[in-house]
Amino acid sequence: MDVIHQTENTQKALWNGSSGRAWVATQEVLDQMFRPFEDLLVDMIDAGAGYRVLDVGCGTGSTTLAAARRLGAKGHCIGVDVSAPMIARAQSRAEREGSTASFICADAQTHAFEPASFDRIMSRFGVMFFDNPVLAFATLRRAARDGAELCCIAWRSAADNPFMATAERAAAPLLPNLPARRPDAPGQFSFADQCRVASILEESGWAEIDIRPIDIDCTLPEKELVNYFSRLGPVGKILQETDERTRTQVIESVRPAFDSFVHGTEVRYTAACWMVSARALSTSALPKEVVDV
Repeated sequence: MDVIHQTENTQKALWNGSSGRAWVATQEVLDQMFRPFEDLLVDMIDAGAGYRVLDVGCGTGSTTLAAARRLGAKGHCIGVDVSAPMIARAQSRAEREGSTASFICADAQTHAFEPASFDRIMSRFGVMFFDNPVLAFATLRRAARDGAELCCIAWRSAADNPFMATAERAAAPLLPNLPARRPDAPGQFSFADQCRVASILEESGWAEIDIRPIDIDCTLPEKELVNYFSRLGPVGKILQETDERTRTQVIESVRPAFDSFVHGTEVRYTAACWMVSARALSTSALPKEVVDV
């Protein structure tokens, strides 16, 4: 098995295993914490427009459902994610809401979307996990109509996001098997390099590329903080697999490291991200390797 397939299988196993289940369990907290990003993406959609929208890495479906409400009866939003547990939750939410949104459990990197079928492709923190991002965005380009808009939000670097790296720094002395983050490997900060992101998009058939920094204030209830860092991210993944004594030690060591972010009953931090937008090149101008994906 080659490295790419190993990485792809690792991502599938991760999001169909403990990480996917953790996101489902904390869905309501995460939806509330990341609501400002959802609002940014959805507000860019023309209300009532007869658009077909694809939500990449839709997770438990909050952004997909919000986009479907914005589009109304004339449009349609489809969410795609590799995680079966998260897609199941998304479908359940859509049924309860009576939403027109629909969902696909698949790897957006290689899925055979209907060609030229989407007017807009969006993603809230869903595009950083591709093992071959050029292939992924070429696949998405083929799924987009000529001139379709791409709008994604991705994290900047770990250095720009101290809140997101706090648990790892504090837990490192107690968890020697905590994996180091690799800048270009699939993961939360894999799109930190602005130039790399632009190159990926150019190579995969996107033009009018605009990558600008956004800094968004986020909050979560203080009572949810321990549950948040002990279930999600690299530390959360290890804690789900470790013994109770180690888990207790890590939680007791890590929780004080967040004190500077705690303000009464709220945890507050600034999320440093990229707002990435682009437009699909006309089919006649696409490189042959993109057309042939």
